[in-house]
Amino acid sequence: MPLLTLFSAPKPFTDPHIAMIQFNAIKSWTLLPDVEVILLGEETGLAEVARKFGVKHIPNVACNESGTPLISSMFQLARENSQSELLCIVNADMVLVPDFVEAAKQTVKLKDKFVLLSQRWDYDITTAMDFTMGWESMLRESVRKQNQLHRPAGSDFFLFPKSCYMDIPDFTIGRAGWDNWMIYKARKEGWAVIDCTPSIMVVHQNHDYSHLPNGKPHYEHPETNENIRLAGGQANIRYTILDATHQLVGDKLIRPKMSSARFTRKVELFLRALFFFLPENVIENIARPKRWQKRIKRILK
Repeated sequence: MPLLTLFSAPKPFTDPHIAMIQFNAIKSWTLLPDVEVILLGEETGLAEVARKFGVKHIPNVACNESGTPLISSMFQLARENSQSELLCIVNADMVLVPDFVEAAKQTVKLKDKFVLLSQRWDYDITTAMDFTMGWESMLRESVRKQNQLHRPAGSDFFLFPKSCYMDIPDFTIGRAGWDNWMIYKARKEGWAVIDCTPSIMVVHQNHDYSHLPNGKPHYEHPETNENIRLAGGQANIRYTILDATHQLVGDKLIRPKMSSARFTRKVELFLRALFFFLPENVIENIARPKRWQKRIKRILK
């Protein structure tokens, strides 16, 4: 039985750059030890890629009226078809290396219920990766040279035991909000939210948004508004890696050190709790740090 199952719903393999980075990502997953891969959906080229890499392909994912896969269906299919006790939803542009598996191994020794996540390293790439001997070291060196550690707002994978996230709203994949809800849900349930940024490197291959309608970023689509509604409102989609309860450092869990960003986030949560009775738009104006900064700038002009 494998340690964990990676599952993902890739985009169509029609745009040459998107196809290339997804090919890179899926290839890297198949090289991980003790891992099973499940690809979900009916996008163009997906069945061929699954056959090429010898991984499971499940086409019958439930979609919304626009044809975009639903997260709830993805979780259900992965749970039903997985052979392992750990599941991990991951975006199809993420390259993973073996420290990812090591982080999962360490975490299951330390906690029963948890979600594992991390900041990603953004990486500009225009050619297919060469997976010959030593590719991991060369990739790490190249990524460090570009030095683009993404801010804690982005989460591109969530690794968790099968017993967690049994009930998922019908979020749309590839739109904003559902990933923040994953952290909110874990905090609400009392599960450990473990940031393993100090222990692993996950590499996001940069791309544009030309594959989305009108080329707009994912957070500007109406389906994002629906995701926010399903999440229970704006407050529940403000959760980020700054809300992690632990950090995985080597084989130990530690409490995250206080930083200005974490302090600001704690003040935001305090204000949201204090003014819970106000309308959502009013709370947003009071509690969101970006809006404090704008007000302070206006006052200082």
